[in-house]
Amino acid sequence: MQKYSIFSLARNALTSHENWGEAWRNPDPKQEYDVIIIGAGGHGLATAYYLAKNHGITNVAVLEKGYLGGGNTGRNTTIVRANYLLPENELFYEHSLKLWEGLSQDLNFNVMFSQRGVINLAHTDAQVDAHQRRGNAMILNGADGVWLNKHEVKARAPLLDISDRARFPIKGGLLQPRAGTARHDAVAWGFARGADARGVDIIQNCEVTGIDIENGGVVGVQTSRGAIKAKKIGTAVAGHTGHIAAMAEMRLPIESHVLQAMVSEPVKPCLDTVVTSGATHTYISQSDKGELVMGGDLDLYNSYAQRGNFPRIEEVVASVISMFPAFSRLRLMRTWGGVMDMSMDGSPIITKTDINGFYINGGWCYGGFKATPGSGWVYAHTIANDTPHKLNEGFALNRFERGYMIDEEGSGATPNAH
Repeated sequence: MQKYSIFSLARNALTSHENWGEAWRNPDPKQEYDVIIIGAGGHGLATAYYLAKNHGITNVAVLEKGYLGGGNTGRNTTIVRANYLLPENELFYEHSLKLWEGLSQDLNFNVMFSQRGVINLAHTDAQVDAHQRRGNAMILNGADGVWLNKHEVKARAPLLDISDRARFPIKGGLLQPRAGTARHDAVAWGFARGADARGVDIIQNCEVTGIDIENGGVVGVQTSRGAIKAKKIGTAVAGHTGHIAAMAEMRLPIESHVLQAMVSEPVKPCLDTVVTSGATHTYISQSDKGELVMGGDLDLYNSYAQRGNFPRIEEVVASVISMFPAFSRLRLMRTWGGVMDMSMDGSPIITKTDINGFYINGGWCYGGFKATPGSGWVYAHTIANDTPHKLNEGFALNRFERGYMIDEEGSGATPNAH
């Protein structure tokens, strides 16, 4: 692992970083590994890191068809929170949030985790009741939740319109003070560097084209760089989970949709918390660069495209302006889209399968980025021990046939979240 003093930082800056050492290796694939993780995004890299750190399994390859962190890890809105109602979700996300709080120290890499708080606005009496009930459930499960009246919300977001003339009158909000944002690419880089330092091979530009199965168990994968044998294979490919599962002749209860996000031109600090609204299907925060980061609901059609359509952009912008009239003066700078694999109950799938040695991590809906360390932690446990961690027992694939669904669609800025 590279370590630099302030003098070496200055020296490399003056030489345009020409002599800067690589943060991780770029190895050729070996013929065989103990574990192959498909997907070098946050979840795949975190899984490899915790396999090595927590379980001593270092003969691991992370295969990525493109470049590291080039999927949803680099295309999300960076929000980290643990504000769920149902215990299966709340306990898992609270564990993930605790990992976030020590992640920079653990990885020796600044992931820029900022605990600026997340506020879920309530616009109706029914939402007030639902938010307060969820806040109480969070506290009972060991998380933090604070109910704010509308004036306390205004104190934290001064540009918010709390007047009776507002299109969506604000009656209060549920605050999770420990929630916030993190730098998405830094998270990928930190886990990549940490995994590589423990012997994990991260192999980019290596697309998996097939999964080899013999006698009911996996024996390896076919890739654009040749066949690679493996005793265990785990997927962590976000919106392409169904595509990879089909290679193992599995059909999953998920759909892939595009989810857009956008940023304004940068401005001076004016919003130092995250604000979400289920009624307007919108969320907004301000990045460290000064851009207002905004998003809303899915484009609501099946797609593998990393771009969306204008009507959703128009809806998000209109909703933001209705809540923050002053933002109408800003120009929209850019938009992008990520491919979301939406499960049928709004909760993730982290599970072993009926195929020996084949594991699935997917169905993250709106919650993938904030789950990154927690997902890697329990997925690594599941792969290493061939049995789930207690925190992902409820996320088994067979819950859909058993009728044990975890119906909680995000607890965020989505139409059905409340």
